[in-house]
Amino acid sequence: MVDLADRQNWMATLAKAPLEALESRVCQVADVPEYRFLRSPETGLTMVRGRAGGVGQVFNLGEMTLTRCVVQLLATQPAPLTGFGYVAGRSHRHAELAALCDALLQHDDWHDAVGKKVLEPLGAIAQEKREQQQQQTASTKVDFFTMLRGE
Repeated sequence: MVDLADRQNWMATLAKAPLEALESRVCQVADVPEYRFLRSPETGLTMVRGRAGGVGQVFNLGEMTLTRCVVQLLATQPAPLTGFGYVAGRSHRHAELAALCDALLQHDDWHDAVGKKVLEPLGAIAQEKREQQQQQTASTKVDFFTMLRGE
């Protein structure tokens, strides 16, 4: 059984990963089973909502482009596994690969291989990007202080 929090984490990692990195990592996984589309990749809009101050009234911030895809692994027993991919933007391939990885990660035989060859490297890339952004932000930090006037 897949833990909900684990699945949320890997779906976020897959959705936020650069397409080139995701594609190169998925190619390293050997003998990927055949799959079929339950919902071919399609692009649409979704409403992004926010809260004033993070806790206040909900308001509609605006729309963003979203691509989604649903695949089903064909060679899984006892029941076929379904994977979902939702990514920001218009990349059909990105949504397809995210859905494929989601399905593979739910299968006991594929979970460890996809975790090591796809998720861990993508997580490292994301961590490096976060650290780089934090360093850039820290370099522009200004410390304000008040000097006491002697009287």
